[in-house]
Amino acid sequence: MKAKLLIVDDQYGIRILLNEVFQKEGYHTYQAANGFQAIDIVLQDRPDLVILDMKIPGMDGIEILKRIKEIDQTIKVILMTAYGELDMIQEAKQLGALSHFAKPFDIDEIKSVVKEEIFVKN
Repeated sequence: MKAKLLIVDDQYGIRILLNEVFQKEGYHTYQAANGFQAIDIVLQDRPDLVILDMKIPGMDGIEILKRIKEIDQTIKVILMTAYGELDMIQEAKQLGALSHFAKPFDIDEIKSVVKEEIFVKN
């Protein structure tokens, strides 16, 4: 069974890029442009891993992370941020996020971390 991956970012280009990269890697991918879409996908499809942008209008990454973990503690979350806010990253890690990437990120690095995390679970 293919691992399920949810990409949450308000920037269309980043979602499309990551979606294409991870589909080519063999993952079943979902995309969300905001927190409400992300929560709906988590409730319906229970992804194995979420790549979550921290700065999203409406519902920020911390709030989305809290809601994901309330729904299912086993869902893994990797953060993306264009900002160097160490306090936000630290809070997210305390809430259960595994790691973070600064934008612009290295595609090979993010692919490697996702693969590692997926296979630790499965």
